[in-house]
Amino acid sequence: MSSGRVRTRRAALGLALTVAAATALTGCSALGSDDSSSTSTGGGLEKSKIKVSILPTTDLAPFWLAQDGGYFKAEGLDVESVVAASGQASMTKAISGEADIALSTYIPFFVAKSTGAADVQLVADATSVNAKSNAIVTVPNSTVKTVNDLAGKRIAITAKNTASDILTKSVMKDHGVDFNSVNWVTMQLPNMAAALQQGQVDAAYMPEPQLSQAAKIAGATPVIDVNTGASQDFPLTGYGAATKWVQANPKTLAAFQRAMKKATLDAINDRSKVEPLLVKYAKIDEDTAKLLTLPGYGSTLDARRIQRVPDLLLQMGVITSKVDAAAMIAPQVTS
Repeated sequence: MSSGRVRTRRAALGLALTVAAATALTGCSALGSDDSSSTSTGGGLEKSKIKVSILPTTDLAPFWLAQDGGYFKAEGLDVESVVAASGQASMTKAISGEADIALSTYIPFFVAKSTGAADVQLVADATSVNAKSNAIVTVPNSTVKTVNDLAGKRIAITAKNTASDILTKSVMKDHGVDFNSVNWVTMQLPNMAAALQQGQVDAAYMPEPQLSQAAKIAGATPVIDVNTGASQDFPLTGYGAATKWVQANPKTLAAFQRAMKKATLDAINDRSKVEPLLVKYAKIDEDTAKLLTLPGYGSTLDARRIQRVPDLLLQMGVITSKVDAAAMIAPQVTS
């Protein structure tokens, strides 16, 4: 990664962006067909209109900045976002053609590759786990008080073989707690706070902004921070696409990567650009946006760092043979 593994900071430094005015798009074709009239710094795009499947988390701050700040437009891209219920569901949209690119936790991408369920490539990095950005939480009236109490309990996750599933198991394993007896309850992130409050589950894996929202709604408190042990600084989310799409749209992909890289650098260096977007898109109040912990943002994929994901999956028995992360990384822009 050109910027290294980065952490969010409250720096006032902003990066000046020099972007050429986007050439007016005329005669735009329907989604899925060629559009030779589009232009970007890399020449004519194969597609000017693309759909990106996303999740309702703070991982999307650079993406929202690229949308609202004109970064995509400057690259000749018209980007429509489609919200998915989980990382698995998001990846499925890209595989099926419902979306061109999908944000997901990295785990579904590697599981799909390992099992042969889909031929996918990683196209851009998004986030890593930060201290206090992801946690397993409970509420005061729950019988869960420590990580040792999680065995045999009802734990809310978004879906099987996603970060919420595997990282919860990894943390439990690090502490010698048996996760085989857990009753895993799948649900969408926005519903977890109410499920905790109503006693439908005993604990839940949550990222921000759901962590801060659950604290307000249900008095939720962390059982344990996920940024520990085998999951410390863990590569969390990234963007992927079907290999056939990557091969058919190299200029469109490069334009997407350039826009995301610029937006990510701005998000890292100036938190004030991020907070209004969290209020607008993550539907949280201004005070929460100022206080919550952001994940570690990144845009360029580093094979050695990403290799931690399939290695953990192999260790946890989720996949049965080693997967080479480098072979799954699509060509990356260098500037």
